[in-house]
Amino acid sequence: MKPAKFDFKAPDTLAAVVDALAEYGEESRILAGGQSLVPLMNLRMLQPEVLISINNCPDLSYIREAEGDITIGAAARQWDVETHSAVRKHLPLLAQALGYVGGRSNRNRGTVCGSLAHSDTLAELPVAAVVLDAGMIVNGPRGRRTVPSSEFFLGPLETCVEPDEILEAVTFPKCRAGTFGQFAELGIRNHGFAVSGVGVAIHFDDKGTCETVRIAAMGGHEVAQRQFPVEAFLTGRVLDARISAEAGRLLADTVDMASDIHADSDYRAGLAGTLLTRSLAEIAAARSAAVAAGEEL
Repeated sequence: MKPAKFDFKAPDTLAAVVDALAEYGEESRILAGGQSLVPLMNLRMLQPEVLISINNCPDLSYIREAEGDITIGAAARQWDVETHSAVRKHLPLLAQALGYVGGRSNRNRGTVCGSLAHSDTLAELPVAAVVLDAGMIVNGPRGRRTVPSSEFFLGPLETCVEPDEILEAVTFPKCRAGTFGQFAELGIRNHGFAVSGVGVAIHFDDKGTCETVRIAAMGGHEVAQRQFPVEAFLTGRVLDARISAEAGRLLADTVDMASDIHADSDYRAGLAGTLLTRSLAEIAAARSAAVAAGEEL
C-alpha cells in the first residue's frame, strides 16, 4: 500500500520546526528516521496531512557529552549513538540495547528519540530510558519542558508529547562508578520484534551489596514496565546464583505480560524471568572482574 496524500515541510532550524508544529498541530507528524512512521502511513493507519521533516535541521542532530550526562538530539541516528565512544563508556546499557534494534540498515536511519516517541511495548529504547532514568526534553509553542522517563510513556503508542510538540532530545545521566547494567531480549527471528526482554541497572556499595536497583521489562500491556517487587527484593542483598534465580522467579510470577499470536503471557513472563536471572549473573561477573582488576568502584 501507499500513504495517503500529504504536504511535506523541511524546516532547517529548531525554531522553524516549532513554528510548523504550532501552525499544523494535530494535522502533522514529525519525520526523522521514519522507521515506525512510514510503515504506519503505508498501511494508512496514520494519515497526517503534513509531514514535518527534521532531517535538514542540524540543531537536532547531535550527541553532546557534559560532565554528568549525555544528551541525544531528535535527529541523531541510532547507529551513531550506539558506536559513540562516550555512550559506550558511560552508558553501556544503552549501547547494548541499541544493538538489538532492528538491523544495521534500520539503525542507520532510525533515531533514538523517534523510537522513544513511538512508545512501543516491544521497543528496546523505552526500557533503556526508564532503567537509566533519562529525562525527555519536549519543546513546542508553550516552551521547553523536561519530563522524567517514568512519566513520559502513557501507554502503547502514546506519550505525554502534545500534537504541537516535539521530543527535542533525551538526556541520560552518566552511570556512576559502581553501577553495572545489562539488557537482554529474545525474539523469534533476527531483526524482528522481541518476544520479551529486560533491562537492569544496579549500583553496588563498596561491600558488593545492591544499593540501588532499577529493572524494566518489555512485552507487557504497558511500555517499559518498572518491576518494583523485584527491585525491592534485590535491594540490600549480595548477588549470587541463588538470589539471581529467586529474582528471576519473582519476576516471572509478578510481571504483567500480554498475549498475542507470537507468545502468550505465561511464556513471556517465564522468559523475562530467565533473561533477568542471566542478566544478574552477567552483572555479578562483571563486578567481580572489575574488583579483581582494581577498578575504582
